[in-house]
Amino acid sequence: MSEILNNLVKLTASTTLVLGFLVSPTMATEQNAARLAVPQISETLTIPRHSVEVLGNSISYLQTGEGDPVLFIHGNPTSAYLWRNIMPYVAGNHRAIAIDLIGMGSSDKPDIEYTFADHYRYLDGFVKALDLKNITLVAHDWGAALAWNYARQNPDKVVRLAFMEGVLPPAFPRPSFDSMGEEMGNMFRAFKDQQQGHKMIIEGNMFVEQVLPEFVNRPLGHEARAVYGAPYLTEKNRKPTLAWPREVPIAGEPAANVNALAQISSFMSETRMPVLLAYASPGVLVSPQAVDWYVGKISNLETAFVGQGLHFIQEDQPDGIGRALKDWMRRN
Repeated sequence: MSEILNNLVKLTASTTLVLGFLVSPTMATEQNAARLAVPQISETLTIPRHSVEVLGNSISYLQTGEGDPVLFIHGNPTSAYLWRNIMPYVAGNHRAIAIDLIGMGSSDKPDIEYTFADHYRYLDGFVKALDLKNITLVAHDWGAALAWNYARQNPDKVVRLAFMEGVLPPAFPRPSFDSMGEEMGNMFRAFKDQQQGHKMIIEGNMFVEQVLPEFVNRPLGHEARAVYGAPYLTEKNRKPTLAWPREVPIAGEPAANVNALAQISSFMSETRMPVLLAYASPGVLVSPQAVDWYVGKISNLETAFVGQGLHFIQEDQPDGIGRALKDWMRRN
């Protein structure tokens, strides 16, 4: 497994790494060529932090502004910090809230399995604890699946939904490991293997130390690396970062997540709420073909191209995302 860890960066030159959506060699070359010089993006967190008890544990969140809530939901292996430069765009007349999912960021790290269902229970409990209504959801990565699932089950509470680079159809579920290509299929087999996955992600801290910085277009600074790394300094705290890739539905497993994404796909076709898809070039999970798929799937969809970016586009294009989000909310 040390060889896999050492060769991870080389592997990402030909694929999109551990997120499951394969990229052509041409696009991979574009990814390498698209590395930005060092844009001036603040890595300092200035938004106040709060906490609330949910299901017997403390959930940490950032909050600024007043008005109807805009709830920002991150994915793996990030935290509410991901949204620090985007939240101010909507805080002028809304209450911008960014949650640290259970076990992540500054939230408590109980001894649970950190399945998709576990995260959903805590997200639902968080909304109830803060008594949020008329919610605009803004979400990324696995957070996008959580957001869509929440909107599906709570249409009376959610008025709008914006998402980007989501672990969602059409990228997932995958019918087989082989459908992901040899490298990615083998990588996900390793993630789901009890010994190999533990070595790569728990011992090697791969998602924090390799996946995250490799899929930001700019070089992440020391401040951002320190904030993202702080929740996972010890192996015992890295359980969520291993659970998430094991939750990716491949070859029918986990069956609960295959079903959840199928229900989300159906809901996308049925909902009439305003939806915004923000995407970047070349992206990872949202390719040009995926943009077309969403346009054909969601009736009240707007799309916003925000510039160059890979997977963690909030670290490359916060202003583009923030402006698009603010304008879309103003018009909807």
